[in-house]
Amino acid sequence: MTAPAYLPDTQPLAGAPDAGLESYLRALGPLRPLIEDDGLTEIMVNGPDAVYVEEGGRIRLTEVHFASREELLRVIEFIVSAVGRRVDSRQPICDARLLDGSRVAVSLAPVALNGPLLTIRKFGRAPFTVEDLIRFGTLGHEAAAFIEACVVVRGNIVISGGTGTGKTTLLNVCSSFIPHWERIVTIEDAAELRLRQAHVCSLEGRPADNDGSGRISIRDLVIHSLRMRPDRIVVGECRGGEALDMLQAMNTGHDGSLTTVHANSPRDCMARLETMVLMAGLELPVRAIRQQLASALDLVVQLARLKDGSRRVVAICEVLGMEGETITMQDIFTFAAAGTDESGAIIGTLKPTGVRPHILDRFEDSGLSAPAGLAALFPVRRRAPLSVIPPAPSVSH
Repeated sequence: MTAPAYLPDTQPLAGAPDAGLESYLRALGPLRPLIEDDGLTEIMVNGPDAVYVEEGGRIRLTEVHFASREELLRVIEFIVSAVGRRVDSRQPICDARLLDGSRVAVSLAPVALNGPLLTIRKFGRAPFTVEDLIRFGTLGHEAAAFIEACVVVRGNIVISGGTGTGKTTLLNVCSSFIPHWERIVTIEDAAELRLRQAHVCSLEGRPADNDGSGRISIRDLVIHSLRMRPDRIVVGECRGGEALDMLQAMNTGHDGSLTTVHANSPRDCMARLETMVLMAGLELPVRAIRQQLASALDLVVQLARLKDGSRRVVAICEVLGMEGETITMQDIFTFAAAGTDESGAIIGTLKPTGVRPHILDRFEDSGLSAPAGLAALFPVRRRAPLSVIPPAPSVSH
């Protein structure tokens, strides 16, 4: 299995036309230097006089401020209108994005009581690679190789974690392992994924108009994507009834799908997905939902944000099946902490548990060879020899 090839990315704001780049940045007003600072991961505007940023996992107040509430509202209006969204007193919350894919969340009065709120989850100028995540300590070489192998053999993978744990970043990295010849359909509320393959169809949901019409939900897009002949479906985040359609797609030939879920553990992830399926409005028995989950999903990759602010993969679990009413799972990798260093950073490693994942049998079933490192890490199970009927004893005359 060869390492994926990455294309160069030299655009400061991917997707922004060169001629209009300067005017776009100028329209961001006081936010421009923060947007251009690659060391920041989050920008949080709590009214015109309180602008916070996250840097190195820590939040701090900046000296940046807006001249007035009206200037802040103008910047917000510019950001959301640039991607075809709107926000006002009748529709006071909005999810949007900057032209580089950075996620934007806006809250206005009457829901925002202390002034306009603007939160920007920044994306780097070039997407992070798996080598970057290994260097950051998010995961190790062995775990990265295992996840890549699972993507190659078309495992259905859910990336689970709390807010700000790096789910979208890891989803981008996992998507980079998809072979370049496959047709990929991405589905998001606000387009953030930055896949490098050539054959990518990106779908983005749309909020309702002021009269309540025109809404296109993630569930609508998942159903629509099944008619687009996808090799892979990548859903930026499962939040509701679309989980049912996603599971049905996984169970009907669209394997190799990827998505993220807000949950604090792999077991919680299963419970969250179960609840989301019930949100589809179909009165399905709980056992039937769990059977769908157990047969559709192969892997849960759990992310967490540790006390030192670092984002780590803390568990990789394989979904095995059902035992009675319970979905059975087994840990393949778990995070083991070993204290802190002088700066307070948590020292720890993501270690294999020694259990051989069943999903690696797909290499043998497909006539492929598992990567050498994984073959050594997870030896092939010994199969019981076929029973042989002994020959009848010879009869002497």
